[in-house]
Amino acid sequence: MRHSPTSVRHDVNERILADAMVDVATELRLADPLEFLVMIRGHQEANIADLVNSSSELFFKGGALRYGLAALCELRWESTPSVRLDMEFSYAAVTVFFRLMIGRAHAGVEIIEVMIDNGDEVDARVASARLAEAVLEARLR
Repeated sequence: MRHSPTSVRHDVNERILADAMVDVATELRLADPLEFLVMIRGHQEANIADLVNSSSELFFKGGALRYGLAALCELRWESTPSVRLDMEFSYAAVTVFFRLMIGRAHAGVEIIEVMIDNGDEVDARVASARLAEAVLEARLR
């Protein structure tokens, strides 16, 4: 059964996940923002998933990181383009649904939910420790 920690510490968990996503975000940033716009506006989820997979396969074990089938590309005259991708990290009984935001010179992570596969309720500190451990195990060395 899946349990979400009762007292969520998203700031700690976001830092853990953001640190792990630096290399993936850097790889994704190599793609042309116009390419992202075309794929997002054209509902080309399979192409976006392929881009995410190819950007993460050098850093994470297969299946640990997936595109969550929702994306947004923001284009404004007064700013540089930014892309928001819904993502899922799942490894070692830990699942995190999050948004990865990437722009020209920045990237960020916004956690939506952290779930721990466990028969018992876990507190936020235990959940963060399990997330850190799962991220470490899922990373390719």
